Amino acid sequence: MTGEPPTAETVSTLLEDRELVIVSNRQPYSHEYDDDGNDWEGDDGDGRGDRDGITVQRPAGGLTSALDPVVQSAGGTWVAWASGDADDEVTDENGRVGVPPESPAYDLRRVRLSDKQVDGYYYGYSNQVLWPICHVDPAKMNADSDFWKQYRSANRAFADAVVEETDDESVVWFQDYHLALAPRMVREERDAFCMQFWHIPWPSWDTFQTCPQYEHLLDGLLANDLLAFHTHRYCQNFLDCAAMIPDTMVDRATRSIVYDGRRTFVRSFPLGIDADYRRELADSEDATAFWREFRERHDLGETLAVGVERLDYTKGIPERLAALEEFWETRPEWRERFTYVQKASESRSRIPEYRELQAEVESEIERLNDRFGTDDWTPVVYLNKFLPPEGLAALYREADLAIVSPRRDGMNLVVKEFVASQVDELGVLVLSELAGASEELGDEAVSVHPHDTPGFADAIERALSLPESERARRMRDLGRQVRSNDVYAWMTAQFRTVEAIQRGRDVAARSVQRQRYEQ
Repeated sequence: MTGEPPTAETVSTLLEDRELVIVSNRQPYSHEYDDDGNDWEGDDGDGRGDRDGITVQRPAGGLTSALDPVVQSAGGTWVAWASGDADDEVTDENGRVGVPPESPAYDLRRVRLSDKQVDGYYYGYSNQVLWPICHVDPAKMNADSDFWKQYRSANRAFADAVVEETDDESVVWFQDYHLALAPRMVREERDAFCMQFWHIPWPSWDTFQTCPQYEHLLDGLLANDLLAFHTHRYCQNFLDCAAMIPDTMVDRATRSIVYDGRRTFVRSFPLGIDADYRRELADSEDATAFWREFRERHDLGETLAVGVERLDYTKGIPERLAALEEFWETRPEWRERFTYVQKASESRSRIPEYRELQAEVESEIERLNDRFGTDDWTPVVYLNKFLPPEGLAALYREADLAIVSPRRDGMNLVVKEFVASQVDELGVLVLSELAGASEELGDEAVSVHPHDTPGFADAIERALSLPESERARRMRDLGRQVRSNDVYAWMTAQFRTVEAIQRGRDVAARSVQRQRYEQ
């Protein structure tokens, strides 16, 4: 597959002109009240014109920014939670607004959720039940019964909106673990083609069974015609879990499950990034200017490593800091030569475990800098404020190492962002074997286990000691992989699978009709 963005013609052909409806927790555009009095750029599509004092927050990165141009080109509807404080001001009586504002190309259908629903559905069940279970840390699960109640309520709100926006010919694409019940709820009203991408790991049966509502979750997901994960291992784990449920038939040869009279195909599609955009950003004058200022502002060593992630316990930041301490302690020759830059974004701070992690990380970094730092050198540079895209691109470009060492991760796109930003192709990727990206890119990375502190420190030294020719070879191979399997290839592969499944069903239906006619 090439890395070219799918055109409207490609998407329409693969979907046979059936309307595409994307469903996600996060919306691609939000409307916010602007205290500065700036006007909203554009029209909401209902003819009511601009809104004074309202601004549009556009997709800044991630999946929503990648999907947005595809939906713009193909048309359709995007159903998402109305998270902006001014969202209601610009939607019509049916909760719709045309986006992008300056030239509406598709409808954004907003789902209103109460504060109680958001607390229970998102901060509660999604991130205190499903998140720890899927990341194989069930001890952190908080099985509050109200979380489940609100999760069902929010999924019902999404499903009702989807039903209103679809017919039996639509293709509905659910995104992620926030919406495990919605496919079944939609299936009760529509015979649309339903598909879902699960963006986090899928655990083994022994771990998944610790969730009190495991049967309900599987029932919801098995209402999809196509269920997709990042890796083959997650697919196998899901098939194993489905096999434990009564009245299911798992066909491992075709990687499909027959349940409630419907067959669900299970496939792996490793998520990619917009690699060309990342490379252009890293090679930009803005990135160079940022790096020049950054270098002058911080006491860096001659060699640089970078880590980028949310402050989440799955990302392995404390374990990484322990490995760095081991590295500087046992290899004093690298002191004052090697600096680690940690970019960390605050995440889910309403949840106590996340607040505790933030405090732990900041305390450990301060301790390491006190222990090893000098007047002219800072061992760990900690960045917890907003970093512009060109700034992040500059760090990726200039880093000798990227250390990506999650305790568990569905894919981890930082890996691919680093590779795509390596303009000179001399950086080295240090990658946890527990990241989903390891299945795809692990052969050309220096592999680590996040809990093996001495082995982790050894891997850092090994990565720093690789000859320049070996570093360049590895990075070239990684770059080819990242570019050929970018986010557009990821989307196209799924649309092609939808087409193949539908074509197979049409052939089967015609065969049945022919048999009936011959009888």
